[in-house]
Amino acid sequence: MTRDAWASVERPGTADDVLSFVDDGADLIVPIHHGEPHTVIDALERHAEQFKDVRIHQMDPSVERPYIVGKFPGRLTHVSYFLGPGDRHAYWNGLCELVPAHFSEVPRLLRKHTRHSLVLAASSLPDKHGYFSLGTNADYVSSFIGEVPFFLEASPRMPRTFGQNQVHISQVAGWCRADYALEETVPAVPDERDRRIAELVAERIRDGSCLQVGVGRIPNALLAALVDHRHLGVHTEAMSDGVMNLVEQGVITGTRKKQHRNKHVASFCIGTHRFFDWLDGNASVSMMPVDWVNDPRVVGNEANMVAINATSEVDLMGQAASETIAGRYWSGSGGQADFSRGALYSPGGQAFLVTHAATSDGTSRINVELGDASPVTTLKNTVDHVVTEYGVAELSGRSISQRASALIAIAHPDHRDRLVFQARRARILH
Repeated sequence: MTRDAWASVERPGTADDVLSFVDDGADLIVPIHHGEPHTVIDALERHAEQFKDVRIHQMDPSVERPYIVGKFPGRLTHVSYFLGPGDRHAYWNGLCELVPAHFSEVPRLLRKHTRHSLVLAASSLPDKHGYFSLGTNADYVSSFIGEVPFFLEASPRMPRTFGQNQVHISQVAGWCRADYALEETVPAVPDERDRRIAELVAERIRDGSCLQVGVGRIPNALLAALVDHRHLGVHTEAMSDGVMNLVEQGVITGTRKKQHRNKHVASFCIGTHRFFDWLDGNASVSMMPVDWVNDPRVVGNEANMVAINATSEVDLMGQAASETIAGRYWSGSGGQADFSRGALYSPGGQAFLVTHAATSDGTSRINVELGDASPVTTLKNTVDHVVTEYGVAELSGRSISQRASALIAIAHPDHRDRLVFQARRARILH
């Protein structure tokens, strides 16, 4: 970069400066949730009429925006790789697209099937060495550092984190300042079923294990149930308050890890303001790109890897459908299959799929076959354990009939007789 070009990015501009870097037909890449640069996307929406066929690619946007719900057809449209509150209804209404993808493969898919023209991301302010930190995020966008120009929205509120999410000012097409609080996600409160599931998983986790655990009521209950464990490590796609709590209590240390020993590895973060304060300048946290974090071959390199993920439905052969509810898309594949597979490669590894035995209206989540329009997220050959509040079904290495018996035993008692009858009729159970 020439001195004149350097000078053009040394000082912040305005969010509207992004307009000069967006051509017709551009594919713009935006990080997950807190990594979304709100003022920059505001600018794109204000000037949407000057664009043609510009697409924004993102997983789990934080808010439902006008462009997501189709306010600028043919101008500015949304492509999702994992549905969340910001785009779920838009997808249901046919206003945006959803690309099926394992989380680990999102960078590859973006490279192969889009122009990957520009990354738009929120960041910390640049440090004295000229480096911005992507803060709460590395996810798929950090994979493009050095390959694709970045336009950054830098804020003093974004925690400065470390790892492979550092962007030097020479790699930035432009940047602007913003100053708004990150949206806080208060940990969901577990109920009695969640706590029972957490206990069943926690008693199977050995000291020195390395954890992948998500965000939600059951993960929160599980992390709370691990307070008496020791020397645990973290290698996970999503990190939140529960990990922070166990680090502060000396439970999670990372001392037994093989990769990034003594570091707590994640691909993105979500949580409370206290959690963001804890992240800021915390050298024990290493934010890494998802095509490394979630790669099953990388996951399998950690001994005693334990993967815990939620599912919404399991059939009696062990197939898990985790993306839909009542046949309607709710989320996406995410990293469930990545970590379930990786844990099987790990010496001493274990993978758990957790779910309540029945829905709030009493419908069984364990059935002889998956419901209509419920795609398989994790293959039966990959599923290791399924856990409900009634017990743990160990599936790996078991026959079809053994799997069916084990799953019926942890189904809600109101449905077990029906499941036995249907399994025999389907010749799944002898």
